[in-house]
Amino acid sequence: MKNQFFLFVSVLLACIFWVPQKSVAQNIPKDSTVRVTIQTTDDNEYFGFIVAQTSESVSIKTENLGVINIPKKLIRSIQEVRKEQIVDGEYWYDNPYATRYFFGPNGYGLRKGEGYYQNAWIFFNQVSYGVTKHFTIGAGLVPGFLLGGGATPIWLTPKASIPLSKDKVNLGVGGLFATALGSEGGSFGVAYSQLTLGPRDRNINIGLGYGYAGDDWADTPTVTLSGMYRATKKFALMTENYIFDTGEENFILLSFGKRFIGRHVAIDAGLFVPAEGDDLIAVPWLGLNVPFGHPVYD
Repeated sequence: MKNQFFLFVSVLLACIFWVPQKSVAQNIPKDSTVRVTIQTTDDNEYFGFIVAQTSESVSIKTENLGVINIPKKLIRSIQEVRKEQIVDGEYWYDNPYATRYFFGPNGYGLRKGEGYYQNAWIFFNQVSYGVTKHFTIGAGLVPGFLLGGGATPIWLTPKASIPLSKDKVNLGVGGLFATALGSEGGSFGVAYSQLTLGPRDRNINIGLGYGYAGDDWADTPTVTLSGMYRATKKFALMTENYIFDTGEENFILLSFGKRFIGRHVAIDAGLFVPAEGDDLIAVPWLGLNVPFGHPVYD
């Protein structure tokens, strides 16, 4: 059992740190009419058009600062700016965690070469990676050994993403398949489908999922209703809601909150509130999401 655990941790670390590197020269567009964003090693970012380049530097024409010459040795990355990243004349970098809400997934998948690490409340850990543009794989754990040697839940989360209408309607099919190291409880998890209407940053989502434990599957599905609205470059509103059939009556769990969207991190803060009962109970949610990799865009 210990060998399985250390193998699992090794896979997680490999997903985080084994990221192919690309040279700056390969990313410099030759078309001077293409908008780009240049990130430098001191965490500055410049948005504009490349007007000249030499073996030592790149010249970019910006709207506010004019032409700036940047030594190539100070350039961390150069990326073309896609049409959908220009909102009211402003450049918006990608939401690094657009394929999920607080916890649940939507119909979009990670792009090929794109990944993220998610941590919620310190103990929940997951790494996900886009193997192809239509297939994402994730792995996670709750380290029970940090809680006095208890069982350690581990899981895999494969998901296939099918664009029914590019950037408008996406279907996701996948599951969370788990077990607990150090326990005799067997396997458990959920198989689901998600239909997302709208682009990655502004959408609504409906999902159906069937849970299982061992060989026993739920008789009725769990329904999810979720949504995300990116209001500004760095801020999005979110909601993620569940309807569980407990056999006698439905149990409804509601949530609302926000996401701070940074280029190198996304931070989620929200509240989960049961809709039943006379007493108002609100459970806070705090999550940290860190992107990695080199996504390939269509």
